[in-house]
Amino acid sequence: MGLRVLAAMSGGVDSAVAAARIAEAGHDVTGVHLALSANPQSHRTGARGCCTVEDSRDARRAADVIGIPFYIWDMAERFQRDVIEDFVAEYAAGRTPNPCLRCNEKIKFAAVLDRALALGFDAVATGHHARLVDGVLSRSVDAGKDQSYVLGVLTREQLGHAMFPLGDSTKAQVREEAARRGLTVADKPDSHDICFIADGDTRGFLAERLGSAEGPIVDQAGEVVGSHQGAHGFTVGQRKGLRIDRPAADGRPRYVLSIEPVSNTVTVGPRAALEVTSITCGPPVWNGPSVLDDLTVQLRAHGEVYGCRIEESDGGLRIELDRPATGVAPGQAAVLYSGATVIGSATIAHAA
Repeated sequence: MGLRVLAAMSGGVDSAVAAARIAEAGHDVTGVHLALSANPQSHRTGARGCCTVEDSRDARRAADVIGIPFYIWDMAERFQRDVIEDFVAEYAAGRTPNPCLRCNEKIKFAAVLDRALALGFDAVATGHHARLVDGVLSRSVDAGKDQSYVLGVLTREQLGHAMFPLGDSTKAQVREEAARRGLTVADKPDSHDICFIADGDTRGFLAERLGSAEGPIVDQAGEVVGSHQGAHGFTVGQRKGLRIDRPAADGRPRYVLSIEPVSNTVTVGPRAALEVTSITCGPPVWNGPSVLDDLTVQLRAHGEVYGCRIEESDGGLRIELDRPATGVAPGQAAVLYSGATVIGSATIAHAA
């Protein structure tokens, strides 16, 4: 007998095909579109933005083609509090958050899953490119589209009520299948960047909410080399948009090395100064098998993978890399793998 499954339908091709596959497998599927914006725009701008009126209509049309019930759930207030306000607060504190990861953790697999279980559903299905192998989260077969990193914060219990039907397919195969099924979203562009900043201007978005305050840009010796209008507009590893008054003595580019929100100071230096081999994280979330050998870690979405060793201490996690990484920003997630299998994750607090 099939399961009662709530299929989260964003209005994109991935979630539409995921819902179709689950329904075809014999499960009792209901589609739901999450209204995450209190004032949705009527149209997308290319591949920017999501949660528009157009997206909700695309999701409804897909549900009609599949032949499943469809509802819209208003999650705007929860999304504002748990994702947008968290995003702003993290930048204000000098950290670099990942809002997609936070949305999966707080909205899709907390608020939505909790409501789904209360309504008698057995699982929530999404269009993420990731696999569940015997309940354990693993990478998608499509390395270029793999989203296991942004799901690495989920608990074992949450994964136990999750379904990711696309993990064994490439994105090209998903689009081909959507066309065969008569889904009008087959050629719809993927949403990129941060969904709630449709114009892509993160610095402007933060300035509207945090204001502007002139502060110094200094080199490693503490010498002022420029100024800025708010430390919240920068992230570790950033090269562009620094507005440095004079070039480095060696003529090479400089990068953001650290951000100090209290003094509103941004420190810059050469790329070599970004290299770190030791990372201190907050409390870990263990959601996979207990594996201590041959571990790798991914430090940002679609980032490189590094061999590592780990040690738990004082409630946190220390990660020692086998080779230096650059651009490691506090606030990002460190997701641990054994081969293609996710072992757990933790939030980066400091790197050296």
